[in-house]
Amino acid sequence: MSARRALSVRVAQALCAGRASKQRTAQQGPRATRPSCTPLYLVNHGEAGPVRCNRCKAYMCPFMQFTEGGRRFQCGFCSCVNDVPPFYFQHLDHVGRRLDHGERPELSLGSYEFVATLDYCRKNKPPNPPAFIFMIDVSYSNIKSGLVRLICEELKTVLERLPREEPEAPSAVRVGFVTYNKVLHFFNVKSNLAQPQMMVVTDVGEVFVPLLDGFLVNYHESQSVIHNLLDQIPEMFADSNENETVFAPVIQAGMEALKAADCPGKLLIFHSSLPTAEAPGKLRNRDDKKLINTDKEKVLFQPQTGVYDSLARDCVAHGCCVTLFLFPSQYVDVASLGLVPQLTGGTLYRYNNFQMHLDSQQFLNDLRNDIEKKIGFDAIMRVRTSTGFRATDFFGGIVMNNTTDVEMAAIDCDKAVTVEFKHDDKLGEDSGALIQCAVLYTTVGGQRRLRIHNLSLSCSAQLADLYKSCETDALVNFFAKSAFKAVLHQPLKLIREILVNQTSHMLACYRKNCASPSAASQLILPDSMKVLPVYMNSLLKNCVLLSRPDIPTDERAYQRQLVMTMGVADSQLFFYPQLLPIHTAATQSPSPTVPAAVRCSEARLSEEGVFLLANGLHMFLWLGVSSPPELIQGIFNVPSLAHVNADMTVLPEVGSPHSQTLRAIVGALQRKRPYSMKLVIVKQREQPEMAFRQLLVEDKGLDGGPSYMDFLCCLHKGVCQLLN
Repeated sequence: MSARRALSVRVAQALCAGRASKQRTAQQGPRATRPSCTPLYLVNHGEAGPVRCNRCKAYMCPFMQFTEGGRRFQCGFCSCVNDVPPFYFQHLDHVGRRLDHGERPELSLGSYEFVATLDYCRKNKPPNPPAFIFMIDVSYSNIKSGLVRLICEELKTVLERLPREEPEAPSAVRVGFVTYNKVLHFFNVKSNLAQPQMMVVTDVGEVFVPLLDGFLVNYHESQSVIHNLLDQIPEMFADSNENETVFAPVIQAGMEALKAADCPGKLLIFHSSLPTAEAPGKLRNRDDKKLINTDKEKVLFQPQTGVYDSLARDCVAHGCCVTLFLFPSQYVDVASLGLVPQLTGGTLYRYNNFQMHLDSQQFLNDLRNDIEKKIGFDAIMRVRTSTGFRATDFFGGIVMNNTTDVEMAAIDCDKAVTVEFKHDDKLGEDSGALIQCAVLYTTVGGQRRLRIHNLSLSCSAQLADLYKSCETDALVNFFAKSAFKAVLHQPLKLIREILVNQTSHMLACYRKNCASPSAASQLILPDSMKVLPVYMNSLLKNCVLLSRPDIPTDERAYQRQLVMTMGVADSQLFFYPQLLPIHTAATQSPSPTVPAAVRCSEARLSEEGVFLLANGLHMFLWLGVSSPPELIQGIFNVPSLAHVNADMTVLPEVGSPHSQTLRAIVGALQRKRPYSMKLVIVKQREQPEMAFRQLLVEDKGLDGGPSYMDFLCCLHKGVCQLLN
């Protein structure tokens, strides 16, 4: 196993997982863990700004060594000796440590923040607080389905929950509103108006912002005007028969509005169809099943036009994040439409064949979570290392215009950046390997900050030590992102072969150099990599890498884009779903606990059981044909399995112990995930069971993908060939 691969494993875990300790930190982005985490210490050095190394520009951290009575410090990354600024001077104790070591977060903790000075701001002036612009597709189908009315009603509630710097303080985020079909409608919602005013932009080829004053406003100051507007929008377009839409000009208009206001921000776009109107970014239906399993299959994952890539880069340059709520009833070219959300640090939510009575709760949950989540804007990340290795590749919702600066229009608590490092020089076992990740970003209150994460890794000349410390979950995250990035340029068959070969090489290297002698018929796995084969098999069988005619092209493009920004915990669940035996859950406990998960295989199901399966995007409740009537009664309040309505997407509130336990378990699973999972009821031996069985990843795939046991045999064969 190469040192390059080993380091990428550890650091992918470090920068994705969000596992923090006092001395070593592993979180990435302005809010790397879910919002319940303890806020980081904020260090403010005033106009002097953060103390840094003069040569490599690393920020003050626990790896700096103070010398000469505290007057100088040696950088742990490049060994440069620097003078300590007078304001930062402190005497050393008898072991050479500063007397204020325990009082300064930057000297004693792995993660902390600095208040940035004007040198770190655009045009050397303080940034303005961000703005949220809501952009609603008011084409005929959205009006008639009631979707526009649903969005407008919900916005009245969620606007009360705009993110804020401090829980008690009012939100500094301003809001604006645009509707569109073939043309764009901007709304003036200035607080002193009796009614909102609409301005129409018909030239979608050269989009401009028709008003500045009154477009982006404080919600509480303009609340009555905004509520008037939200009441009027469904009626305003009730008689419209326009079904053609534009898309790229909508993003362009939102970005121009943020530029004109000189602030970063987020566009929340509610869209439902392929943009076929004559305008930049116009798309055609190119969903061609004949390309599947050919060398041209990669085209299906590429954007149809270069407009969206250049638009995404412009958005990142101006701190404009795009989040897209998509409601398609047919092919909409997710590979093109989803590119801007992916590259700008936004989120793509997709509700296929949206039905108001079945899907509205899932959509409303996602909208509320997206509005409230912790987020930072206009971010630049740089990763510094000690000598002997360096960062060589980055995966996530990012844009890179050079080899070192990772640019992000926004980064939130649900996104992660995975970093690959290359070991290209000698590493010392005594000194170890040091990593510092610095993220410069703007808070929702408009303050420029630097978030610093420091990580110290042990180095060893013994391969056995390397394998002992391997992080399998991070390894899978890294391999998945590497493979999903490669599908844009390489044939899928080649990518699958590379993944199998890399896995075989890792295991062969372990067997040859670390394992005790054993019979050739045995497949030897390191303790830390026992589950690697099952995860790799799940990755290889994913619809992105293994095409099936029944899986829509848009679904494959959607899953590829989601995985590219996933953290370790989310990718772990996505590739190996949780299967919970609900019938074994304790119902007498005052606080219901989630039952222990069982292996994801049909062999673990029982006709007398009820199982809950979740992978972060989908949630299924599987009901065995012989499920106990008292369990069915307790969950659904009906006498038998035959009476259960399989169309329901929300569990009824029955009040029984079984109902309360299951609802608590479902709630606990939902709270941990970035996407709201729609519940699907599945009865054993009925047609909808096919989608459920597709997620039993240890079994042979319905399309012929190998079972876990078959894949183990394949790996064993590969290892034997390498050793011989």
